[in-house]
Amino acid sequence: MSSKKIQLKIITPERLVLEEIVDQVTLPTLEGEITILPEHIPVIVGLKSGDIVAMSGGEPIPFAVSGGFVEVKTGLDGNTEVAVLADFAEHVADITDDAIEKAKAKSEELRKQMEDKGAVDFEHFEAELERSLTRVKIADKWRTKKYRK
Repeated sequence: MSSKKIQLKIITPERLVLEEIVDQVTLPTLEGEITILPEHIPVIVGLKSGDIVAMSGGEPIPFAVSGGFVEVKTGLDGNTEVAVLADFAEHVADITDDAIEKAKAKSEELRKQMEDKGAVDFEHFEAELERSLTRVKIADKWRTKKYRK
């Protein structure tokens, strides 16, 4: 078994969401889901909405994510760094039932506002809608699963 690990950072415009040493990380990219293991080849790829699942000591650490990109670098020493620069990222444990209800209400409100095509900033509303729907979808997916907080 390899003793090499991955230095994972998940960053949003607001804050550093996670900085941790992990065994592997699975990401939703624009080209499909990928899993990064130690000594992975360098890559830069766009992210799509979904869940990032880091594995540490056999335990999943799940995050809801929307937008952004990921950069994977491996140095000559074999150490791998994964930097996720996301528009939005949140640990599944932070997505409470109250937050889910607010996200559902916000997505409905945004859908109604989008019907008024004359007064809509489509990029902003699309991003907000995507974020709200992702929170709901990922929270539902992980609701009955065990994970590390």
